[in-house]
Amino acid sequence: MSGSSSLAQARALDAEDELADYRGRFLPSGDEELTAYLDGNSLGRPPRATLDRITEFVRQEWGSRLIRGWSEGWLDLPERVGDRLGEVAVGAAAGQVVIGDSTTVCLYKLIRAAASARPERREIVTDDGNFPTDRYVVEGIAEELGMVVRWLETDPLTGVTARQVSDALGPETAVVTLSHIDYRSAAIVDMGEITRVTHAAGALIVWDLCHSVGCLPVELDELGADFAVGCTYKYLNAGPGAPAFMYARSDHHGLRQPVQGWLGRHDPFEMGPGYEPAAGIRRFVSGTPPILGLLGVSEGVELVAEAGIDRIRSKAVALTELAVTLTDEWLTPHGLRLASPRDPALRGAHITVTRPDAARLVDRIIAAGVLVDHRSPDGIRLGLSPLTTGFEELWRAMDTIRQLAAEPL
Repeated sequence: MSGSSSLAQARALDAEDELADYRGRFLPSGDEELTAYLDGNSLGRPPRATLDRITEFVRQEWGSRLIRGWSEGWLDLPERVGDRLGEVAVGAAAGQVVIGDSTTVCLYKLIRAAASARPERREIVTDDGNFPTDRYVVEGIAEELGMVVRWLETDPLTGVTARQVSDALGPETAVVTLSHIDYRSAAIVDMGEITRVTHAAGALIVWDLCHSVGCLPVELDELGADFAVGCTYKYLNAGPGAPAFMYARSDHHGLRQPVQGWLGRHDPFEMGPGYEPAAGIRRFVSGTPPILGLLGVSEGVELVAEAGIDRIRSKAVALTELAVTLTDEWLTPHGLRLASPRDPALRGAHITVTRPDAARLVDRIIAAGVLVDHRSPDGIRLGLSPLTTGFEELWRAMDTIRQLAAEPL
């Protein structure tokens, strides 16, 4: 996207943007000092529809139906919304996605279930650049089960490669767990080939889709993934702390997950002795569904369905291309280095730039009204959520960063 550094050209991109109207479908911040919100890859903006849905729910369904609501549809929401999320965002046929619990708890359930399917094997493979919660969960499970973690050393610019995974696999590998998109650089890894080599070695794979779901197409069924987990408060805009989702391919529904709660039992209201798991994806449920959070997930998924994941992906590419161009033209002369893939086909919906004093610079950037992330030790992460970020907004944010980067700290 050469020559796209003028404000007029950014405005022209907004005028051509097929998704521009969706920005009005979200609540404004009300903060007059906010120039740009480039943190939608950590927490999405609130949809107007979510406010209306939750307000109506509190007044009508909860307010009037009270406890009767559980038998009038609330208990089925984890599966119903899960089916819709699977259809719209992750390429999963019905009956394989369920929503509930945090990403961390979901990861624990799925990795433990995968390990139980290979009881004779003692190794879990993951990478040293994986998101912290993934690494911590893996370490805890390894200690709990007496397993060994085989760590892959990765370059954030490329993420984990299929060759690295293949070289690490062996007869002791039970589970491989990786992120589809690197949370630091936005590097997209080859999900299909990594899944293939994992299966060729007789192991199972658990994918983390937290930085993928809602910003690019994912085809879990087509690629033969075993399990996947993802949060819903980033590109799905479901709200802070909204519940995560779990995908378990249908032929793995005979496995047991370790958090045996009453609503994962086949007849929970019998309150009987012993745990007899429900059939299908329901057995991965543990406790009471977080209904208000599920409403947020539902509204976020419907926005993605309406906008279309392919159009969302196209805009993500265009936004990150503009950000890369402006980084090269404006930020590199002031010591900021691009730390994300240059090939848009290998890049998610954010970019990262680095400078040794990034932590102090981020404080100034935020104080100037541009909300970004700092990622230790030297990264500044610019999240470009396609449904809520405009090209002029991005241009003005980059202009602010350019001015601050030129000043002594």
